[in-house]
Amino acid sequence: MFTALYENGGVRLIRSIWVLFNIFFWTPIWATIGIIFSFFDWSGRPIAWVAKQWSKLLLFISGIPYTVNGLDHLDPDQQYVFTANHESAFDILLVYAALPHKLVFLAKTELKKIPFLGWAMVLGKHIFVDRKNHKAALASMDIAKDSLKKYPRSIMIFPEGTRSLDGQMKPFKRGGTVLAIETGLPIVPVAICGTFDVIKKGSFNIHPKTIGLVIGHPVPTTGLSIEDRNTVTETLRQQVVNLKSTWSQE
Repeated sequence: MFTALYENGGVRLIRSIWVLFNIFFWTPIWATIGIIFSFFDWSGRPIAWVAKQWSKLLLFISGIPYTVNGLDHLDPDQQYVFTANHESAFDILLVYAALPHKLVFLAKTELKKIPFLGWAMVLGKHIFVDRKNHKAALASMDIAKDSLKKYPRSIMIFPEGTRSLDGQMKPFKRGGTVLAIETGLPIVPVAICGTFDVIKKGSFNIHPKTIGLVIGHPVPTTGLSIEDRNTVTETLRQQVVNLKSTWSQE
């Protein structure tokens, strides 16, 4: 009976349901904890701490181990603009679990409407972008600059703009590069590896596999101007491609 169940994908279905149940169960609980503690600390630190614990717990429950390479390239006390490829919803869990920095995201504005998660992200000082409104998106960059100065922390940007449907990396948009140049923060290329094989966009089937984060060397932005944005953006994309290739060969 169990052999037939496995052959029909039953075990995989049960595992996926179990993981999804835990995501929907634990997310509002951890978000509520972060929201409560945020009333005593408005800097976003409680949400950042909660996000890290939430991510590690869900990866553990999902049976998904992860590796991290290149942490020695980073100064734990330095602010960075991290720029990474985007393969899966599990990318969020991976970067929170793997990176030691207080981290926020440049996120689509629709996420603010999600109960608990959206509220926690607002209190965590995440930066929201209306991708459907170009003028509002530009204004979001000004908000991001002011916010990163007022509440020092690092920011993660997915310059492809959305998750990959086929696992292939799309061209990088330039907003993250412009933000780094205008704030003077170093940009760090980061390769997210293996998450596309765990769960694909639009799917609920979860396949536990090892995933990984490969961190490149920070790229200084001191002395750069907006005119350099195209060259820097393309260089960053190529670095992410190279880092990703390194992980796949391990």
